[in-house]
Amino acid sequence: MSEEIKIAAGGTDGESGESQNFIHQFIQEDISEGGRFAGMQVHTRFPPEPNGYLHIGHCKALIIDFGSAEKFGGICNLRMDDTNPSKEDNEFVEAIQEDIHWLGFDWDDRFFFGSDYFEKDYEYAVELIKKGLAYVCELTPEQFREYRGDVNTPAVSPWRDRPVEESLDLFARMRAGEFPEGKYTLRAKIDLASGNFNMRDPVLYRIRYIEHHRQGTKWCIFPMYDFAHPIQDALEGITHSLCSLEFEDHRPLYDWVIANCPVPSHPRQIEFARLGINYTVMSKRKLRRLVEEGYVSGWDDPRMPTLCGLRRRGYTPASIRNFCERIGVSKVASTVDYSFLEHCLREDLNLHAQRAMAVLHPVKLRITNYPEGQSETFAVENNPEDENAGTRDVTFSNELWIEADDFMEEPPKKYNRLFPGNEVRIKGAYIVRCTGCVKDVDGNVTEVLCEYDPETRGGNTPDGRKVRGTIHWVDAHNCADAEVRLYDNLFADADPEGDGKDYLECLNPDSLSVLTGCKVERMLAGAEAPAAFQFLRLGYFAVDNKDSAPGHLVFNRAVALKDSFKKA
Repeated sequence: MSEEIKIAAGGTDGESGESQNFIHQFIQEDISEGGRFAGMQVHTRFPPEPNGYLHIGHCKALIIDFGSAEKFGGICNLRMDDTNPSKEDNEFVEAIQEDIHWLGFDWDDRFFFGSDYFEKDYEYAVELIKKGLAYVCELTPEQFREYRGDVNTPAVSPWRDRPVEESLDLFARMRAGEFPEGKYTLRAKIDLASGNFNMRDPVLYRIRYIEHHRQGTKWCIFPMYDFAHPIQDALEGITHSLCSLEFEDHRPLYDWVIANCPVPSHPRQIEFARLGINYTVMSKRKLRRLVEEGYVSGWDDPRMPTLCGLRRRGYTPASIRNFCERIGVSKVASTVDYSFLEHCLREDLNLHAQRAMAVLHPVKLRITNYPEGQSETFAVENNPEDENAGTRDVTFSNELWIEADDFMEEPPKKYNRLFPGNEVRIKGAYIVRCTGCVKDVDGNVTEVLCEYDPETRGGNTPDGRKVRGTIHWVDAHNCADAEVRLYDNLFADADPEGDGKDYLECLNPDSLSVLTGCKVERMLAGAEAPAAFQFLRLGYFAVDNKDSAPGHLVFNRAVALKDSFKKA
């Protein structure tokens, strides 16, 4: 890997992502002789909240969770963190499962919901009250903020010394639905003067009258993530709870819950920096707004950073896994250039994508000296990077489709394509000489006229003359029509979430161009998603998995041919 790639991928001083993975170092220490989990199987979990679709940022966590278990011969659970019923839905549950399987991971029979543990969460909360470690508080949200204190001032709660029996009674009545939202909360009794504000008697339960996607209206009190999550980890026998860096300050609370509840195991929480990529946003709230207000066609819009959007655009599981592995694992937040993600895709498709010819802006090329009604075939290679890919036959006739910009009447200097008097290679077929063109009444070129040299079959020049230009083409008598969608970054600003910016004002108005009437090789007529192809000279294109159908081919440009990522 070049130094530029190493830096973009999170490595330093010439070290690989593998050597930089401190998580694996910690796990190795824990399972080694004398470690806290010596002799135990490594057990991780991936706990997404089902309130949206997974995006490329989640993918890093997903690969760390499943990949770490895989590396050490362990197991990884899939757990839906559905303890906050707002905006949670089975649609997202199913989509998350599909995305994980698409990336090549599986949870076997270890699929859980956080809501499966609601009863156990409640029991442990009652235990904390009985121990004098939790109490029912009557501070309103506004008062809670007012009484929170600052670095020099302890927090305050006038209800901290509420008798245990009174808290038990009120907590049971909270569960029974006797009180309105906001009337009471259950708080842990820890340390109102702690320098870590997460430990200043944090809220463990709040009242919410909202229907849960699985539990219905059975519950009207819901545990906070910081309380429910460690309990769930412990009940599932998780050894290593791997989470993003914003939970580092929450780790003392995680450990406090584990230490004070009679749970069967004691997981270790380890934090890592989130993945940041420029020219996009990865807040589910902001992505949801893009969808709900119609700025994109849906969660699977190919411009979205969601895994379903990337999949639809033409990204492969291998390219995404490679990207996440190469950026490494760090404790320091950083932003990766989007072009590095494209670089990883381009590498994968260059090796595996079949080559094909397509003309996106077609103009007719008529070979005036080629026999009318005659046709012949040429064998062209399917993939020069794969010797086992073989060849395919393409037909050739007196009328071809070529790109409109492959012809100019009055070309600039160093223009090596078609213009009157100039010769070019028709890729894999013959050398032709341009003799002129035909125009309509408005002066638009409707046909380019050429003559072919029958001695140059296959593009050879028996007389040794040099022909500089080579153009791609499609047989006009044997081709298929297609719609082609050209995608660019959804945002024109590299940092649409920067200070003082409205990310909606950073949207790129040119992020999508739709081309109709494109011409492609006949063999592509039956192409189905997720097939991807390199269209010669144009880029890598994938069959759209939603809109493409027999008789209506739709291709999405996954990535351009030119690599904008800086390599040494």
